[in-house]
Amino acid sequence: MPEHHIEGVTFDFWNTLVWEPPGNLVAGRMRAWRALLDAAGIGIEHDHLEAAHQVAFGQYQAAWKANRQYVVADATACMLAELGIDAGPDLQEALVRSFGAAGATTELHPADGVRACLRALRAEGRRLGIVCDIGLTPSSTLIDLLDRWQLLDLFDAWTFSDEVGFYKPDPRIFEVALDALGVAPERAAHVGDRVRTDVQGARNMGMVPVRYAGVYDDPDQVAGDAGIVITHLSELPAALEKAAP
Repeated sequence: MPEHHIEGVTFDFWNTLVWEPPGNLVAGRMRAWRALLDAAGIGIEHDHLEAAHQVAFGQYQAAWKANRQYVVADATACMLAELGIDAGPDLQEALVRSFGAAGATTELHPADGVRACLRALRAEGRRLGIVCDIGLTPSSTLIDLLDRWQLLDLFDAWTFSDEVGFYKPDPRIFEVALDALGVAPERAAHVGDRVRTDVQGARNMGMVPVRYAGVYDDPDQVAGDAGIVITHLSELPAALEKAAP
């Protein structure tokens, strides 16, 4: 097997490995919360519930950009406060779990060509990993989804922000991933859709950044674009062959 400059490839999760029809996850969470609150005898208007979710999501986005961990329990506490609900521990725990359940039952799709791409990279002897910023769907749900789609076994390691405590572009989340793969940064590439987190994070680590624009074409150019931009994952193996040593 020939040696490659790129021995390891890490992938972002959302809009890179997997995509969501817009609004599906939020709608799934709202359905789950309405069912739990109704069962507890707590009537909440749908618009109020959505507004509370929007506040929690805004808090998450601010924390994400500040590299301050914000997990589902934080979102749940925020929403309950916004709605003026004093939930007992059992109901609060059920509401937290519902965020993960929504991710498990909502319509989500693997990116077009992802399985063939991963198999091709593995056939070339490259080690594969995931570096994912968790939003309001926990990593356990995302791992289960990949397993259900028979994609999980194609990866050698995976690193999620809710497990390691750092968001991209913090180098520490990439370091954990590369250590697990046993690959030096200069011999690794990272593929993702976001300029601020994926492209800049990879560049800061000395990895080859690859921006995948097949699902979401990030307009953010503040951090500078990737040297390699692909619009279909089938383009990735050839693009990595051309990556300069």
